Amino acid sequence: MFNFQEKRKAPEELVQCAKREIHDVISNVRGIYYVMVCSTDGFELATIHKKDNYNNSKLAAVSSSILAMVSAFTSEIHLTGCQSITLDAENGKAILTAVPAPKHPMIIVALTEKDILLGQALYALKSATQTIAAADK
Repeated sequence: MFNFQEKRKAPEELVQCAKREIHDVISNVRGIYYVMVCSTDGFELATIHKKDNYNNSKLAAVSSSILAMVSAFTSEIHLTGCQSITLDAENGKAILTAVPAPKHPMIIVALTEKDILLGQALYALKSATQTIAAADK
């Protein structure tokens, strides 16, 4: 009947592309210390970190849930195409960015220092999402 396992798992070439892109982000944007790509159903695909390793599977699942809640919220307030969410805390920021890949949509989670250049980080993440989405054939 249906092969859900194949649909859930992104192809290895796409995961490798995502790894290259998040490596570029963490290497080129000062202040980002953790980047993970996960599937929209809450599974880790790739992670790079400079410090503080987290429970990646739990973080991927929570990020997926946050995406679902924000989608419901933006629908209620008639906003469409939510691309990123930035959480600003006393000791840093968390940025969740949607990767609108046509066959295998994903989420990029970036954790940063408090005093990051936010525009630079958002630009780098948007560029990464576009490259990953274009590679999803």
